[in-house]
Amino acid sequence: MKKSSTKYDVLSPDGFSIHPTDTYSSVKSAEKAFDEWKQRYKHQGYYSSVKYGRIPLPELKRYVDIVKL
Repeated sequence: MKKSSTKYDVLSPDGFSIHPTDTYSSVKSAEKAFDEWKQRYKHQGYYSSVKYGRIPLPELKRYVDIVKL
């Protein structure tokens, strides 16, 4: 059985990849990468978006997209 070559990317609220080179082999691994990325903003308590302004971290997941490449 052939392993799927489908890759996923996580896009920030402003539409940029959360990592410049990494892609993810599953939605689950993309969600894990998102959780790790979100921790970078824990000290300030929000993510600052050009499009949406200050997004509280508990709401941030609603603003990101996991896309199939």
